[in-house]
Amino acid sequence: MNASVIGSLLLDFAGGVVIFNDKSKIVWFGGHLDDNLGVEKDRCLTNIFPLKIQNEAKKSITIKTSNGKNILLRIKPFSIDHISYTIVLLDDLSDIASNKEARLACLEEIIDTLDEGVIMSDYEGKITLYNKAEEKLENLKKKDMIGKYIWDAYNYNNPSLSEHRQVYQTKKPVIGDYQAHNTYINGVPQYVRYSTYPIIKNGKTVAVFSVSTNETKLKTLLHETIELKRKMLTTDNEQKIEYTNGTTYTFDNIKGSSLALKNLIKEAQNVAVHDTDVLIVGETGTGKELFAQSIHNHSHRAKHPFVAVNCAAIPESLLESTLFGTVKGAYTGATNQKGLFEYAQKGTIFLDEINSMPIALQTKLMRVLEERKIRRLGTNETTPVHCTVISASNEEPEELISLNKMRSDLYYRIARTCLAIPPLRKRKDDIVSLIDFFIHRFNFKFKKDVQGLSEDLSGVFLQYKWPGNTRELEHVIENLMINAEANDKLISFDHLPSFLRETFTRTPKNQKRRRRPLKSAVASAEAQYILDALEKTDWNITKAAESIGTTRQNMQYHMKKFNIKK
Repeated sequence: MNASVIGSLLLDFAGGVVIFNDKSKIVWFGGHLDDNLGVEKDRCLTNIFPLKIQNEAKKSITIKTSNGKNILLRIKPFSIDHISYTIVLLDDLSDIASNKEARLACLEEIIDTLDEGVIMSDYEGKITLYNKAEEKLENLKKKDMIGKYIWDAYNYNNPSLSEHRQVYQTKKPVIGDYQAHNTYINGVPQYVRYSTYPIIKNGKTVAVFSVSTNETKLKTLLHETIELKRKMLTTDNEQKIEYTNGTTYTFDNIKGSSLALKNLIKEAQNVAVHDTDVLIVGETGTGKELFAQSIHNHSHRAKHPFVAVNCAAIPESLLESTLFGTVKGAYTGATNQKGLFEYAQKGTIFLDEINSMPIALQTKLMRVLEERKIRRLGTNETTPVHCTVISASNEEPEELISLNKMRSDLYYRIARTCLAIPPLRKRKDDIVSLIDFFIHRFNFKFKKDVQGLSEDLSGVFLQYKWPGNTRELEHVIENLMINAEANDKLISFDHLPSFLRETFTRTPKNQKRRRRPLKSAVASAEAQYILDALEKTDWNITKAAESIGTTRQNMQYHMKKFNIKK
């Protein structure tokens, strides 16, 4: 085999080839060679390239031509029949269109500068590409990931659990999936939206890659923005906004400052983003429908209808036709009528007090949730349903199941995730915030200037169990405000209407009433609560007031009342 045959074969792997003999003379050349190099047969190597073979052998170097082009040289010595040759492979790095190596280098650089994380695995499942954005997203290092089997890198016990292997085998991409990633940064799960694609060449899958977007920062900013808006007390021109989708409330309308409520709102916002069926559990008056509407308005379904139905308010004989619809002739007087599932379209249906639904209808509902199809009464034809289902119960599901009032398999379908709203008696901080909020609201409504509650009444309210929760508290404050005079600054027991007075003044059996110690204890706790808020905000009264959900004016009033000074 002579030098010309070898050179011709090597042209498939480089833009140009030059072969020198043992005397550093050109014996063969071919391919795309820059004219400025002056490549001619029998010309000496050192007259063309500024290098010495013995020093540069088996190396790759880059030189610049007189016209400014960058040429990559790969130098390979070899021997045939005891005759030594030197091959120089040339690639024009400036010609990206025809230079595969230059184009590959550019693509790798582009991938490394993307904000989206990119990871690729080969036919064996080994990680071959892992960019900087993926490092930041997963809090891992490229050097620790490249070359590992993808199931080992992510601690899967079974390779078949790896999505990359599933895509490799099925050749079907996974588009726009969403999940909390396997890594936590500062205790926060990293939420990512990602798509995984097969790379197919000549009908065969050669690799699989994923593109991931970290949505945790965006979600955090959204939570912070909503929380700041939620903390702001309503202005004097507060009005309920009636949205065209059938809702009134968003997360902005949820008032309170307790950590439990803040965490619950974040959890509800995550549910809205995930677009999944959810069961809301809470006592009467805790705001289950308020959360349901907020979830709907926070999701991508906000432009579609929100349809609410109280399962306890509709007779059992009518509930099925109300939910699923009828066709003419299904029973006497029946007409072609859509059910609420069809009215909801691509929006949300809210099944309030689902614990009141008859067992027989629970079976049919379970089938709808599983198949996402409904069948109107009087026909065998099915209609697809595309709505999200939010259910609510004022009783604990476990208790309902044990009493055979709810099917366990229905519970697992309606509660793909579950939100539990704590009762108001377990959220003391929210009692204080809500009192201030309702006083402010009714000041505007009744044209009054009440600043707060008396010490006695405030202490009793903090100890009261509030069986009706937020709804009961609002009812009581409204009645107090109605009885307050125009010039009253504080409302007290004297403002309680007679039908409420016994509720808050009666003494438990076998226990003498001892108001002073309780009042002193409550006052002391309230003063410490305000003092803590001031110290946390470096005595910024406005910020301290916002942190506990009250106004600057009311904060100054309490500081004066408790003689709190810096």
